[in-house]
Amino acid sequence: MLNSVTTPQSLDERFRDAVSALRPPESGRAPGDPVRDGTTLTGARARDLFDAQLTSRHLDLAARWLRSFNEGFHTGGSAGHEGNAAVAAALRADDPALLHHRSSAFYCVRAASTAAGGAPDTSRRLEEAARDILRGVVASVRDPITGGRDKIFGNPALHLVPALSAGGGHLPRAAGLAHALTRPGHAAPWPEDAIVVASFGDGATARPGAAVALDTAGRLGHAGQPAPLLLICEDDAPAGAGPDGWVAGVLRGRPGLRYSYADGCDLAAAYDAAAEAAEFVRRERRPAVLHLATLHLLGLPGDPDPGDSLDRDPLIGTARLLVAAGLLGPDEVITRYDEVGWQVRKAAEEVLGEPKLASTAEVVASLAPRRPLRVAHAVSEAAGHALGAGAPTRLRAFGGRLPEDTGPMTLAQTIGATLTDALLANPGTLIFGPTVTRGGRHGVTTGLSEHATDRVFDSPPDATTILGLALGAGLAGQLPVPELDCLAALHSGMEQLRAEAATMAYLSAGAYRNPLVLRVPGFAQPYGIGGHLDNDNALAALREIPGLVVAAPARAADAAPMLRSCLAAAEVDGSVCVFLEPAALYQTRDLYQQGDNEWLAPYPAPGGWADEHVPIGRARIYGLGTAQDLTIVTYGNGVRMSLRVAAQLAADGYGSRVVDLRWLNPLPTADLLREAAATGRVLIVDETRRSGGVGEGVLAALVDGAFVGSARRVAAADVPVPLGPAAQQVLVGEDAITQGAHALLAR
Repeated sequence: MLNSVTTPQSLDERFRDAVSALRPPESGRAPGDPVRDGTTLTGARARDLFDAQLTSRHLDLAARWLRSFNEGFHTGGSAGHEGNAAVAAALRADDPALLHHRSSAFYCVRAASTAAGGAPDTSRRLEEAARDILRGVVASVRDPITGGRDKIFGNPALHLVPALSAGGGHLPRAAGLAHALTRPGHAAPWPEDAIVVASFGDGATARPGAAVALDTAGRLGHAGQPAPLLLICEDDAPAGAGPDGWVAGVLRGRPGLRYSYADGCDLAAAYDAAAEAAEFVRRERRPAVLHLATLHLLGLPGDPDPGDSLDRDPLIGTARLLVAAGLLGPDEVITRYDEVGWQVRKAAEEVLGEPKLASTAEVVASLAPRRPLRVAHAVSEAAGHALGAGAPTRLRAFGGRLPEDTGPMTLAQTIGATLTDALLANPGTLIFGPTVTRGGRHGVTTGLSEHATDRVFDSPPDATTILGLALGAGLAGQLPVPELDCLAALHSGMEQLRAEAATMAYLSAGAYRNPLVLRVPGFAQPYGIGGHLDNDNALAALREIPGLVVAAPARAADAAPMLRSCLAAAEVDGSVCVFLEPAALYQTRDLYQQGDNEWLAPYPAPGGWADEHVPIGRARIYGLGTAQDLTIVTYGNGVRMSLRVAAQLAADGYGSRVVDLRWLNPLPTADLLREAAATGRVLIVDETRRSGGVGEGVLAALVDGAFVGSARRVAAADVPVPLGPAAQQVLVGEDAITQGAHALLAR
């Protein structure tokens, strides 16, 4: 059964009836006085906030009106949450805020307090705020944050950062941003005493994002580290959220996190509580959570019936407050309600005719900008600095012996040296993860903390926490390079990578970005050391994220230039990159026979960085024998195995070309098609699982590219990698590659 306030008409009638029943006092208060005893909210400010609340309510009504004739694509949902107008009023207009989806009133107050666009008065600014919100509803290209791609509360001019995920997924980023704003070297567009604000619904308290953010903020506060973060939980409990309920129990009592409660349906109480909480966070630079009791009005079928709590409608509450203070009469309240409604309806009619995104090119324009020439130039600039002004510092950082002078290196050593150069090249580079100050799980970051003690630090092991810290740092203008323990650890943080990281530029029309290079030891080891978690070989979740760069260096010779490309792309284009490192090859030295050292490579000196630059999306090609008979397409561990098989084929008189994809997203399609056509026979060696693996993408690229010839695939079995020697039963091995090659050559 529908609840009693699912229709705009019922909510409208109830408001009018309740206001008409109010009786003004015999004497009123002056606008500059407190609107009631015991509050710091003045009557004049309460009246202004009421206009924002009215605008918010009518935006919900207008969204449903637009939806009724298929011109609106989002139905709002802020009715009952208009109390967050008080939170906005208690903050500064330059405090960055990440708002959940019931924040129309907050948006309106922030817009009214910011003279953006030269609007002459509050009423006009509220009209423009309504127009901007409705632009999101109708998917107009003039929407100030997404450009018609979605309905999200955000606006760079108002310091509103879009919250991209549901269920509190934006909160780890907010905690990361608060942490980043207190670190030296950030380039955030906010003042030193700004605080970060993030709102979320009570349902998010059971979600990983909120749990991680509360834990991160609490850890920082408990450790005495600055974290100017104010979390706002808007609680819709049907019976009325209280300070002793379940959500309050989840929020209060956390070490390092200050808790306070207020009735969000009472404008004066919400304002006082928000002002006190904001002042505490700003003064102490410590985190706090404000728990606001709210309502969910204009719900959907199946939502809980608010019942008697309808009397707590925030609009009725503010009207009651203003009438009791003698600042407005009941008739004046209703007149103002109708005037605002007319203004919002007028704005809705105006945005109807605005243009929509009309082509695929327009839709994807802000997804993941690629400027390869600028990336190459950034690599050259870093090399020039390393050879010039940065040369003395570089020599000291490497202990007087530069890595290019130490002889051939392993994959792990090369990555470590490249990270050291990255720290020296960019003062905003941050390297962190579980135990990175002690080398990380595989020793790759050994010694890094000696070069920049404040920019190389340990973090909790949880991927959601690590990515939240990284996304906050990226938003603050830094270049985060976090490390995870293993590929399996990434799956718990996938929402952060998918929704918050990879779509930030897309859903902010390029206004915000979060440069990121995430290092992940990945793929499987042939002897199954560590079982299914340490040998996770599932990449499908990464490859299907639009705009994400996925790099997979197989050897030291590629690791340094590919990592520099990722770092430069993150810095220049705000790219989000996952740098997958084959853990089984970290210390590998030999290729064909023991002692040949052919899997090692000298570290390139800065003078050669430009010449050895590897653009994103370009493969490496190896030719063995005549290279005319077979094309083997592979990556990661498969490269070394395929080269060994190709060498044996060459000894038998068959020429092969081995294509190391190097980039799994975007795939090097042009290189792939060219090398496939050269032989007409393609063997795909895919160490990920047969279903959802990289090989499926390669096959699709061949089909889309009209490849004419034979193709065969060797892939891992569709099963988690078992422990010990049993791993060899499910993983790709040289015998399977050899069999696949001969099957193709026999055609």
